[in-house]
Amino acid sequence: MEITFILGTFGTILGLVRAMPQLLKLLRAKEAFGVSVDTAATSAICSFGWVVYGVWTDQFFFSLASGLTGFIFALIALFALCFGRRVTELKVAPVWFTILLVAGVVAGENGLGVVLAISVLVANIPQLWLAYKESNLTDLSLGTWTISTIEGLIWLTYSLLRQDNAIMVSAFFQAMTSGLIVALKLTRQVKTQRQEG
Repeated sequence: MEITFILGTFGTILGLVRAMPQLLKLLRAKEAFGVSVDTAATSAICSFGWVVYGVWTDQFFFSLASGLTGFIFALIALFALCFGRRVTELKVAPVWFTILLVAGVVAGENGLGVVLAISVLVANIPQLWLAYKESNLTDLSLGTWTISTIEGLIWLTYSLLRQDNAIMVSAFFQAMTSGLIVALKLTRQVKTQRQEG
């Protein structure tokens, strides 16, 4: 069994579950403190872009994980809007949808791959900024962002073995930005515990 098959399987499984903790936390709390609707919507759009890229490049695992993750992120965006976030917070998502569409139509697989390589950075920046800016991160899921960090590291290894630069750059940015979001969430938790204790 090839190592890329094993990594692809692990990456797919993590892709399927990584956004679930955030979705479940939103549904339980019925509030969206610290949750970026722009990141959720942009992540959904980028995930669906990766589905197209995975189909074009014959990477079944990557397409499967991306499609299901995109669906869950779309639900997170929808529920974040239902539970207090505003449509006016959607600044990156519509722009990035247009950029991905143009890249895919004009430049095909290669153009889409280049733009998708930085998509996770574009998608995660609003959440990173919100986690830095807001003091109340109660409804931001530590589980989702920890899994996202691990998933990024797995896809990074996978892409190094497959020599796929688009996935490599994306996975690096995913691991880096997700890790920073985890650090901010943990920092806020410790600060809150000290204030309460």
